[in-house]
Amino acid sequence: MPTEAARVVRDTSADPEFGPWLAQASILVVDDEPGMRNFLMRTLSPRCKRLELAADTDEASRKLDQHHFDVVILDNIMPRKNGVEWLAEQRAIGFFADAILMTAYADLETAIQALRAGAVDFVLKPFRSNQLLNAVARCLDRIRLQRENYVLRYELKATSDHILLRDRLIGESSAIARVRDTIARVAPLPTTVLLTGQSGTGKEVAARSLHTLSDREAKPFVPVNCGAIPPDMIESELFGHLKGAFTGAERAREGLFLHAQGGTLFLDEISEMPPATQSKLLRVLEDRKVRPVGSEREVPVDLRFVFATNAELEKEVQAGRFRADLFFRINVMQIHLPPLKERDGDAVELATLFMKKLSAQLAMPVVPIDATVRRALSAYDWPGNVRELRNLIERTLILGRFPEGFGSGAPALAAEAGGSLADVERRHILAVLSACNGQRDEAARQLGISRKTIDRKLAAWDG
Repeated sequence: MPTEAARVVRDTSADPEFGPWLAQASILVVDDEPGMRNFLMRTLSPRCKRLELAADTDEASRKLDQHHFDVVILDNIMPRKNGVEWLAEQRAIGFFADAILMTAYADLETAIQALRAGAVDFVLKPFRSNQLLNAVARCLDRIRLQRENYVLRYELKATSDHILLRDRLIGESSAIARVRDTIARVAPLPTTVLLTGQSGTGKEVAARSLHTLSDREAKPFVPVNCGAIPPDMIESELFGHLKGAFTGAERAREGLFLHAQGGTLFLDEISEMPPATQSKLLRVLEDRKVRPVGSEREVPVDLRFVFATNAELEKEVQAGRFRADLFFRINVMQIHLPPLKERDGDAVELATLFMKKLSAQLAMPVVPIDATVRRALSAYDWPGNVRELRNLIERTLILGRFPEGFGSGAPALAAEAGGSLADVERRHILAVLSACNGQRDEAARQLGISRKTIDRKLAAWDG
């Protein structure tokens, strides 16, 4: 028999009356009256994924340290410490979940104090079960919308102006088929995955495939470009912060770790993460808890981690720029995304798909891909990989034709090099940079690679 202190319910079929999110919710009830705890247990346990009961605020505090809860339902009048006082204390040391206050006294002063302490809803005693369930459903909808909006805004900011192909890994080549097979095998497991490969090879697409094929598909997928966040802000962005934790922190905010709760966190360009944050990330991976900036409490998290890099992490470790212990911790299952030049025939298939998708998005007529262009697509080395191909198709749609000389010039570039692939890449990047009058941002956009990649290669060539 389950005890009164904790009851985990495994039947999580959605209750249509109160929305689909209640079935996946984790709820903590804090009330000193056994009768009320029993009533709430009978009301909530058949409908939510996890229910914990606490008879006083001390027990509730211990449970918050042990588990993540989406909603906390607490009584206001309890021995030693009332609910509003306890809630204010918890907010001050790192508590982000929504709180519903149960009270028999609906006076204005109590309402003001509760709002200041961070309660988001009230239930007046005596109440019916439907009233409480509706309050919980409102909280869960609010949490979901806030997190979705934050993640969407972050994605729009992080992905620049690129229109990315995120559906699936496209192509019939043996190289990409092996990647798809490996993803299908590892996706259902909780195993941490490290995706490697050149910029533009589709590492985010692979990460999304891992998420979609896992049992976390209904939960958030949160992509984070570690190289796009300023070093002095990355800890706050990832871990969140409390109000007043630093200058400008006017209110408490959950970080991206908590926004991904229950889902998949994709940390791209992990080699760009500052050393201090690498150390904190290692703690999260080991303990599965995050400590928001300014918080005394570590918040439990349930996440699937997927990492990606276009750098050789072993060399970064040898150079002292990446922690060896973190590398060994994330390098559990490594999947290498092959460059487009190694994916026989995929360039033509991808070009055809991009042409169809982008013509619809840009409201421009499709430009035919004739035999000459197909040969050029197959012969070109694509230093910018899939992203460069996508950008070529976008330019083609805007111009109404493939760029001048593409049918003959692109393969000629590879032929005339007469040296290694590195020589071809160097000539091509320098040629595009010259055509852009030295504007590195524009050259990066045309090549389909990041500005940091151009900076890094130019520095290496100058050296």
